[in-house]
Amino acid sequence: MKLDERHLVQLAAVVQAGGVTEGAALIGMTQPAVSRTLSMLEKRLGEALFVKGRRPLQPTPLGRALAEHGQAMLLASRKASELVESFHHGRGGLVRIGGTPFFMDALISGTIAEFQNHYPDVRVDQSYGYLQELQASVIAGRLDLAICPIDIVDEGSGLEFQEILPGRNVVACRSTHPLLIKRRLGGKELLDYPWIAPPPGSPLLADLRSLLLSLGATEIKVRYSGGSLTSAMTYLKSTDALTVLPHGVVFAFRKEKSITALPLNIPHPERALGLLRLADAPRSPAVEKFALHVRQSFDNLRHLIKRHEQAVVWGA
Repeated sequence: MKLDERHLVQLAAVVQAGGVTEGAALIGMTQPAVSRTLSMLEKRLGEALFVKGRRPLQPTPLGRALAEHGQAMLLASRKASELVESFHHGRGGLVRIGGTPFFMDALISGTIAEFQNHYPDVRVDQSYGYLQELQASVIAGRLDLAICPIDIVDEGSGLEFQEILPGRNVVACRSTHPLLIKRRLGGKELLDYPWIAPPPGSPLLADLRSLLLSLGATEIKVRYSGGSLTSAMTYLKSTDALTVLPHGVVFAFRKEKSITALPLNIPHPERALGLLRLADAPRSPAVEKFALHVRQSFDNLRHLIKRHEQAVVWGA
């Protein structure tokens, strides 16, 4: 015998409320409509659903058992309604985000934490990648947003890019590095020290090569390569090695006072960190709220980094 799920929901509401009128109000129906449903259900089952003459209504064993199934449906329906409302207001849902490893670990992970303090029911799935891989994932619909450094978006790609932080590279070192005590720092002196190379595929690797070539190096004296941001920072703090990093990443470690930037301007490509996404794709409210949160967070960060730069006397 197949039963109508809506009838079981109405039965559950009446059992829960203890009366037909109260149960009907609980699910937004009229008392006559619910009474007709219960009468029809009893006739179909050939069994009473409530003990006659009891007030408040007392379900029979069969009525109670069927009401338990209806209660599960009622709860599922309410949760679904809450989920839809939460989705429309951006308080729930899924945000799939990918980005370049150093930026994600140094800057974006903290931004995600701040966002979820305000929207704890939004799930964020994070992954790593570099520009080509991230572009492919966004175009294929595997990512809602990518956060990565980029110089220009190809025309006709269907992608849009919003800058959140201007690009600037620095030479990073430990805060007690011998080069920091020199009164006038020349670029050639950087060649006396070993280097940490960024992971393969990172645009920072090309930046490092360009820097060393501009200083006249014929080969790169790399002592350590391919590590994560955490491992590179740990290595940097314990040695006299140098590496090229975005200034925003070095800035993120300023409170630890173990890593700093050499007061030296270095060449770097015209590249900015920003949000990459499909231009015309449907956008969920949660993704829009997250993107807005990232932009606002980086607006504040941009001013802090600018003040930090002005507090350092950069060399020529």
